[in-house]
Amino acid sequence: MAKNAPKRLGDVLVDEGVVTEAEIEEALRRREKGEKIGEALIRFGYCSDSQIVDALSDSLGIKRVNLGMIFIDDQVLKLLDEDFVTKAKIMPVNISGRRLVIATNDPLDFPTIENVRLKTGMNVETVLATTNDIETAIARYYGFTKTLKSLGIEVEPQKKDTEKYYEEMIREPDRDASESPIIQLVNQILQTAVKSEASDIHIDPTDIEFKIRYRIDGVLSTERALPKVILPKLISRIKVMGHMDITDTRNPQDGRIKTIIEGRPIDLRISTLPTVRGEKCVMRVLDISRDSKGIDRLGLNEKEKQVFLRLIKRPNGIVLVSGPTGSGKTTSLYACLDQLNSPDDNIITVEDPVEIELEGINQVNINPDINFTFANALRSILRQDPDIIMIGEIRDVDTAQISVKAALTGHLVLSTIHTNSAVKTISRLVDMGIDPFLVASSLSGIVAQRLVRKVCRACARSETPTENEKDIFKRNGFEIDKVKRAVGCSSCSNKGYQGRTAVFEILDVNEKIVRMISNHEKEYTILDQAREDGTRLLVEAGLDKVKQGVTTVEEILKLGLD
Repeated sequence: MAKNAPKRLGDVLVDEGVVTEAEIEEALRRREKGEKIGEALIRFGYCSDSQIVDALSDSLGIKRVNLGMIFIDDQVLKLLDEDFVTKAKIMPVNISGRRLVIATNDPLDFPTIENVRLKTGMNVETVLATTNDIETAIARYYGFTKTLKSLGIEVEPQKKDTEKYYEEMIREPDRDASESPIIQLVNQILQTAVKSEASDIHIDPTDIEFKIRYRIDGVLSTERALPKVILPKLISRIKVMGHMDITDTRNPQDGRIKTIIEGRPIDLRISTLPTVRGEKCVMRVLDISRDSKGIDRLGLNEKEKQVFLRLIKRPNGIVLVSGPTGSGKTTSLYACLDQLNSPDDNIITVEDPVEIELEGINQVNINPDINFTFANALRSILRQDPDIIMIGEIRDVDTAQISVKAALTGHLVLSTIHTNSAVKTISRLVDMGIDPFLVASSLSGIVAQRLVRKVCRACARSETPTENEKDIFKRNGFEIDKVKRAVGCSSCSNKGYQGRTAVFEILDVNEKIVRMISNHEKEYTILDQAREDGTRLLVEAGLDKVKQGVTTVEEILKLGLD
């Protein structure tokens, strides 16, 4: 490189120790035509988008921003069109005099910066943002704004309280159905959810508007509020996609959409609910492409993994996954099925509903409307010569009794149950009316679990624990010098957390536990024996994750386990 030549992205990343020269050369050799070196490095797994942005910020002294925390004025957006910013992967941020600030993930892409200067006639200043941050901002501002304007709705309307104003503005001219603004709006809501890795989309009506909210890492946040007059059209479009009755607005309905979003297969479970302010809609987002195989994705440590595998590889018995709603029980069951799936076994599931379709596994949906319940489905399944049976949930005594019968007749049964801990599951089965001797004879193991948010690696700060935190650790047999604190940055949308992991309490029902259950021993006596045998409580598993720097004390305390 010539002495006065501008520094290249690859040189910066090598200087900052993010990648090696060999990795740069490999990426240059293998990259596709027109692909930037940064994009190639990320695609080949040599580094992350956030690592590139951090390295550029440190090396060049350019500010990193969180576009999710910035309001971008419509006048700024008019300077560059959507096609250009999408192709260039930049986002205009603000104007100050004759200076235009743009967000980019590559401030060394001088041809693009020069192109922006020529298009706008303004001096250009760069700030840094990740590619995902930029793409989400483009979808939010250009996509939503364009669609809302085609509906005749101002982004910041001056007449929010005038319903007639909106009614007049959303009258659509004749157009091709695929170009309908309502269709575009629904598509953009789904695209934003997938980009944000949201697990659920909530459409909540209020008195004069409705809110679009996304659940990300277990926490609901409002994306935007829109005028209520377009809500019926929006709900109708969703119902059409989910093969639901658009004429029925007074009864709850369920539907399902299978589609491709951002090149990924997505399964959407739809539920509508009539409220006093209008129909509420919730869509569960299942990103099938993100589901890796086996139990490695669950967050088990090596010891927990070995116990878990031992439980599910027994030829018979019941393995139960317990926890409250939203604790990842179904994900754990699907991971078990992935692990066990083999042409040599006849695996049958009965679910309400089937969440993810798995190749090579016979999956059955229950239908209470025709009295096809878990119990009735199980009776039929037992005549199908199964090796492994997965039951979505043990809800009643009939299902529990047939599950016990299946386990005692040589089948492996996997299911979920709503209890707060592994040992309490034993009491729950007995309370259902199952004889303690049958519980002891059929039960192989219980896995209690909870989900906690993982602290953002990009901004987490190590601090000395408070006296209260030290006391919590000490009571649970831990010594700790440092804990992680959630801070917030552009990488995690200023939340301090990114992604979730599970904490587990695994009870292996060995011979000692079997005798104790048969003898009607108390919960605390069984728990003492389980702990003596090596079972780790949920709070202990959670605090261990804190000690490893995976999560924070606040996340564990929120679970109410201490």
